[in-house]
Amino acid sequence: MVLFPNCKINLGLHIIRKRKDGYHDLETVFYPVGLRDAIEMVKHQQPGIRFSASGLAITGNKHDNLCIKAYHLLKQDFPELPPIQLHLHKAIPMGAGLGGGSADGAFMLQLLNEKFSLQLSDEQLIHYALQLGSDCPFFLINKPCFATGRGEQMQEIELNLSAYKFILINPNIHISTAWAFGQLTPKTPAIPIQQVIQQPVATWKDHLKNDFEEPVTRQYPQIRSIKDELYNNGALYASMTGSGSTVFGIFNKTQVFTHALDPSYFVQEI
Repeated sequence: MVLFPNCKINLGLHIIRKRKDGYHDLETVFYPVGLRDAIEMVKHQQPGIRFSASGLAITGNKHDNLCIKAYHLLKQDFPELPPIQLHLHKAIPMGAGLGGGSADGAFMLQLLNEKFSLQLSDEQLIHYALQLGSDCPFFLINKPCFATGRGEQMQEIELNLSAYKFILINPNIHISTAWAFGQLTPKTPAIPIQQVIQQPVATWKDHLKNDFEEPVTRQYPQIRSIKDELYNNGALYASMTGSGSTVFGIFNKTQVFTHALDPSYFVQEI
């Protein structure tokens, strides 16, 4: 059985306050984008989970992979889950603000639920997904959403950007989310994202902001250069997504994107 987890971008991202539990309240719009990983799962004879990967290199301890964590999370409540063999093909850059790992974990929950008829409701799946990470519940909905709280309180919104194309550029820089949060002073935005997002895309440039962008581009000026290059090529709107380091541009579909950026950068048109 195979599923294809997609990534997301953040259309605006404001960090509003730090909570007593150590997390932050935020507001953002999650928008799904069609750059996809692939997960293939089959039953296996050996106990536990056998894991393999291809595509982009996956760094760190494989036991921290959210696909594996999703299996063990459900195994606690469903001990009858059989052993599996899992293959993950990575096409979404990691540590890049695109939510690729979160998508993999959320899709893995769906895969296990469907394959082994666990009959989990959407609410139950969201409960499990939140234990994997704050972004994971979004990928169970996978439609444009206005998100608050840690990102888990979501309201579907009417936002259709299918008339445009996206350019995603990642400069192969891994941004520590903890470091990025440490650079911010939470504050209430002057203009709520919900208000900005209702306006035409061409007006977003002056009002739709990502709070992480200023400190991250100060530390990594090449990320600012990517954004400038997108605007120089005719982007209607460009921004860093999440805590970085990927920058996206929204273009009219007829617009041609040419650049003189470092050839090692990840560049994807969608």
